[in-house]
Amino acid sequence: MFNTRLALSPKRIFNKDIWKVSRRFNSNGANRTRSNFIKGAFFSSILIGSTGIAYKYGKNSTNLTPSSENFPLESTTKLENISPPKYCSESELLQAVKELKELLGDKNVFNSKVELEHHTKNEFTHHLPREHEKPRYVIYPSSTEEVSKSMKILFKYNVPVVPFSAGTSLEGHFFSTRQGISMNTSRMDQILEIHHDDLDAVVQAGVNWQKLNEELAPHNLMFGTDCGPNGLISGMINTNASGINASRYGAMISNVISITVVLADGTIVKTKQRPRKSSAGYNLTGLFIGSEGTLGIVTEATVKLHVKPHFETVVVGQFPSILDSTNAVAQIYRAGVHPNAIELLDEDMMHCINYSGYFTRHWLECPTLFFKIGGINETVVNEYVNKLKEISMQNNCEEFIFAQNEEEQEELFSARKNAFYAILNYGRNEIHEDVRLWVTDIAVPLSKLSPVLTKVDELIKKSGLQSVILGHVGDANFHADVFYKPDEKKKCEELIHKMMLLGLENEGTSSGEHGIGNGKRKYLELELGTDAVDLMRRLKFSLDPKRLLNPDKIFKIDPTDDRD
Repeated sequence: MFNTRLALSPKRIFNKDIWKVSRRFNSNGANRTRSNFIKGAFFSSILIGSTGIAYKYGKNSTNLTPSSENFPLESTTKLENISPPKYCSESELLQAVKELKELLGDKNVFNSKVELEHHTKNEFTHHLPREHEKPRYVIYPSSTEEVSKSMKILFKYNVPVVPFSAGTSLEGHFFSTRQGISMNTSRMDQILEIHHDDLDAVVQAGVNWQKLNEELAPHNLMFGTDCGPNGLISGMINTNASGINASRYGAMISNVISITVVLADGTIVKTKQRPRKSSAGYNLTGLFIGSEGTLGIVTEATVKLHVKPHFETVVVGQFPSILDSTNAVAQIYRAGVHPNAIELLDEDMMHCINYSGYFTRHWLECPTLFFKIGGINETVVNEYVNKLKEISMQNNCEEFIFAQNEEEQEELFSARKNAFYAILNYGRNEIHEDVRLWVTDIAVPLSKLSPVLTKVDELIKKSGLQSVILGHVGDANFHADVFYKPDEKKKCEELIHKMMLLGLENEGTSSGEHGIGNGKRKYLELELGTDAVDLMRRLKFSLDPKRLLNPDKIFKIDPTDDRD
């Protein structure tokens, strides 16, 4: 257990314990003055006590050593063994803000209603902060150095900080749970270096992946990860984002070489140099990817680039059932064909596509696979298309369509790329003008995808709610997006809970690409077990002992936390 006496009563420590220790050391001939020793020990007790981690003196040493009573020697940190975090007072917060304004300038420190509202919610997140949890100020640093200096100020005054990039994530990652600062890095948006021969680029945290691809296009290069169109590099790193191209190019974990990150106390760390491979120490890059801003603030990254396919086409196959479509995907992979993208839209999603009127083609309303096939030339791509058609027909494909030119490619795949807008259009016109959409993010082994989707469909029908399913089936990751009216949220939550358990029961995960945030913490523990979560908590506390960075995300850091 933490020694709350150290944390709360430094004067008592000073008056009694430290005095006794100083006398003992002086009588043993320690080469330091009593006054200097007391000053140093008193300062250490205050600093260490404020973190919630206490230390005591070793029997035969003048050095501070961890106490097994106060800092357990186990490899994990259990929730019941910690004390609640202690954050800044109102006066300390205002003093920190004053110093931040001196550092960043008044024009980069805000507390207007508009700014705070922007950093408090988006349309698709359902885990909003309570009134007393909203951020008090928003700051906009413009460089790694400014982030570092800002964190030193915030660390000094124990101010909680939520890193913010584009604000498009779905699991409440950027919502504050403690009144403090939202640090927005979106203005750090420079592409610093492009190394064409090395196939990598160095970018700041606020670079949009589509902007990066625009810069790369004249060089026939591309960034592999393509999540939501507004995604910024730092947010994509923090959630280990992926998207449509992940079946070919992988998620962010496969596309980031190195990260520059600012730790809770302002320390700047670069996790790796630029080579594609390295066995130099711990994989710090991988540690920060997917950490959701709880371990550090990403300010720069070196990302991998890929050569764009010299020739690419789009193929669409429409199947009578989910089973037929997923069987086709499994067989395609076993045949050695590796499409750049494989996307599944169920019959309800195809109905929304037709309903929207966005497209010239009227589709069959049945499970549909959208493929991107690329290669070094047209001959290679045509061979892949022929093999794909053969396999699709073996699995009862009802309609097989492939683009004859770039215009048709754009038309065919736009049905997938614009699916989200088609969903909202249908829901607001046919269900309720204030309809909400709950987006799930389950992933399972490919062999279990079909039975899980079948069961999900049954659960949705029993609930009485409407839903559509989109799947990155190359990764067996699907989104069952559930419509609900304002008075149906409880019913929707119950349905989502059943879906989550179904995915976990089938060796899956509650989050294939969106992260945990503050909305899926209980499922993380069900998925990995308490020991794994306790290990994550230990890592968090070792890097962020004051628990300042994105508090309460991924797992609980406070035993009094009453959220699910």
